[in-house]
Amino acid sequence: MNARSQLFKYAGLALVAAALLALPFALSAAGTAWVRITNLAILYIFLALGLNIVVGYAGLLDLGYIAFYGVGAYVYALLASPFFGLHLPFWIILPIGAALAALFGVLLGTPTLKLRGDYLAIVTMGFGEIVRIFLNNLSRPINITNGPQGISRIDPVSVGGISFGHDDSFLGLDFSGPMKYYYLLLLLLLAVIVINLRLQNSRIGRAWQAIREDETAARAIGIDTARVKLLAFAMGACFGGVAGGMFSAIQAFISPESFALTESVMVLSMVVLGGMGNVWGVIAGALMLTYVPELLRYTVGPMQTALFGRTLIAPEVIRMLLFGLALVLTMRFRPAGLWPMGARKREFAMTKLDAE
Repeated sequence: MNARSQLFKYAGLALVAAALLALPFALSAAGTAWVRITNLAILYIFLALGLNIVVGYAGLLDLGYIAFYGVGAYVYALLASPFFGLHLPFWIILPIGAALAALFGVLLGTPTLKLRGDYLAIVTMGFGEIVRIFLNNLSRPINITNGPQGISRIDPVSVGGISFGHDDSFLGLDFSGPMKYYYLLLLLLLAVIVINLRLQNSRIGRAWQAIREDETAARAIGIDTARVKLLAFAMGACFGGVAGGMFSAIQAFISPESFALTESVMVLSMVVLGGMGNVWGVIAGALMLTYVPELLRYTVGPMQTALFGRTLIAPEVIRMLLFGLALVLTMRFRPAGLWPMGARKREFAMTKLDAE
């Protein structure tokens, strides 16, 4: 029976792998835009998994997480564009961006070690806005970020002489730039998922969970809460830096407007909606909050035309209304998230029993 279950497990993994490999070809049949949306969804998964370390594992409410995304993006843009005349390869820039984002994570975490709850959220939100404002104004007296005009002509990823910014053909198959980026992002995503799963079940992961449940008790049993919390900020920021670097390479242009507070709120929503602390739940939340708005964007307008003969309400307005309604309904009937971790699910069940 055990061998049979193992066989089904490997067969299921093989089917999932085949589906993921074939996905960009199926999406490109509907338009390259859907491949780009999928790439954006993977970037959001990076961000959601990084924030999940801080919010889901360690229980530290961070509303400035998008700042690390911006740091990684600008590091890539400055080191791989004509702006400073540097054109370093991506495999050198990504680790630099991740390390610098982790450093910013430590800088954020150090003054907030004694803060909790709403106070921590306010400080981290301020940090995120400070970084954005700096990016927006570091153009005088020395031009470092080019201010609100942003940085353009950013180099695409290039591996073995193959540029991801152009279309190519391999083995008789046509691969567009977004499709090549999809496979690179998929490889990076697998690495990020493995790291997250290893962290979740590691000694440091259990220390984060102990701090989330009761920081005073965690300190009493010998956990160095200051060091562990700083490590959570640094690890989470590291993933944000990698996502920012890839975003910069894919877009070939970045500006401070891409790293506003609304992006932090969106990533936090993905973590909460999917299920804090559960890697697979966070992935589901990120996919849902990326694809659902885009599906509504393409269907709301034509649906109004078919029903009423004209567009009564702007599709963008209805899209956000339906999006908000879906979030409210989900949190009403699944308060622990779509796919919560076992401990959090039991916690909500106990709370419900106490209320009754």
